[in-house]
Amino acid sequence: MTSPDKNAKDGNFSSSLSPFGAFWTKLAHGFTPSIMDGENCQIGYEGSDGVSIHIENLNKSFGDHHVLKNINLAIEPGETFSIIGPSGTGKSLLLKHIVKLEQGDSGRILINGHDVNETEAINKNRSFRYSMVFQSSALFNSLTVGENIGLWLREKRICGETRIRRIIQEKLSLVGLAGKEELRTSELSGGMRKRVAIARSLAMNPDLILYDEPTAELDPVTSDELARVIMSLKEKVKLTTVIVSHDLNFALYLSDRVAMMHDGEVIAIGTPDEIKKSQNPIVRNFIYTTTKGIQGEGA
Repeated sequence: MTSPDKNAKDGNFSSSLSPFGAFWTKLAHGFTPSIMDGENCQIGYEGSDGVSIHIENLNKSFGDHHVLKNINLAIEPGETFSIIGPSGTGKSLLLKHIVKLEQGDSGRILINGHDVNETEAINKNRSFRYSMVFQSSALFNSLTVGENIGLWLREKRICGETRIRRIIQEKLSLVGLAGKEELRTSELSGGMRKRVAIARSLAMNPDLILYDEPTAELDPVTSDELARVIMSLKEKVKLTTVIVSHDLNFALYLSDRVAMMHDGEVIAIGTPDEIKKSQNPIVRNFIYTTTKGIQGEGA
């Protein structure tokens, strides 16, 4: 189980490098002639299936601050599942627990039945891959769009160079950016950066993709474009999708089911229609204030 973003959490990484420094960055990430130049990839790369996620009684505190309180969630293989709620409710922290950037004080998280916090030796039979699209997009500014997307493939020597270039083209096409391989990241709009980050995640052929506040810093029109990209992926790519967002309209449009968090707890779970019709006063207030009156639908 591998995340391509462990070394790219800051979206401004390498932005101040000189051309000479940029050359060494590329060299360090495998942008040198490959001894593999064919179509073959490592065994298991081509396959991709959605995974199940079961979170059981997860708790996390920082000092006296109890941030996650007995979280229980079950996400089905192939499901698009959104976690919504105001800022500061623990949504992004929960996402970090799923990808092992944080570890709970108690409880456990199972992906396809494997406890994510167990050792590799115990989980030796797990075969799923996950990737995460960070809020900042976390692109390397010293690399082109194509180089960003092919980064993990080249570092891990997953495929030969010919196949990597085809994968880059395929993933860019999926997010509506066909032919943009040679653009510099500094030439991209905020929405394009998000889509490149999604294409980079898709290059891993993941079974699970997670989005942390994908519409952050985007205007409404660009947010709608991004929603259509992710919706299109649901029809073309078989994987499980988990989205953390305070953008309710975005979540309701995309999701099979939605969970709402408040004060570190999950207070409601249901389909978009069930969430809109919820009689929970906290849910109703959140819906009303974030969608300007949608709470009245179906009432």
